[in-house]
Amino acid sequence: MCNLYRMKASVQEVAQLFGASPFEGANLATEIYPGYPGLVVTGGQVRRMTWGFPLALKGKQGQPLKPKAVNNAREDKLLTPFWRDSFERRRCLIPVSAWAEAEGEKGRMTRTWYSLPGEELFAVAGLWRPTAEWGDAYSMVMVAGCPGMTDVHDRMPVVLARDDQDRWLQGDSIEAFSICRTWANPLAVDRTQDRWASR
Repeated sequence: MCNLYRMKASVQEVAQLFGASPFEGANLATEIYPGYPGLVVTGGQVRRMTWGFPLALKGKQGQPLKPKAVNNAREDKLLTPFWRDSFERRRCLIPVSAWAEAEGEKGRMTRTWYSLPGEELFAVAGLWRPTAEWGDAYSMVMVAGCPGMTDVHDRMPVVLARDDQDRWLQGDSIEAFSICRTWANPLAVDRTQDRWASR
């Protein structure tokens, strides 16, 4: 599952690429982690939201713990109660420059980055919802990994071709579900020596 991605574009660049209205005052990191803010496009606007739906947790004595950020939604779980309302009513585009997966042996894992060749920015399928804990929050939709990355991970984000972006945002749930498929085109792969946990 994706737990780290890059988004190098400005709010204005995202707005121009996706034909959306920008907003002022965004101060975002280039590398986005679960529980931290990122940009999404929905309703014709670029919006700042927290990456991950909050999941309430309790300790051994029943005490409330800090919520966990559920930042990935598997396509085969989209009609379960946790995701269904957002899938049917609140879909979004997540602008991404590259996403990372951990590669290597436990304790020494490094970052391997995946992107689209020749593309500085592309869209990944997302869902969003309002939350009491973090305000509006979003999650990435995941499918089976393509052959270019299965040696590292068996899941990947739903990368949306330009022709599918409006269908994802505005189509009914049957049409949207048909778009949840593994990316069939080549990926650019950047294997680095950067430690996965060097956050």
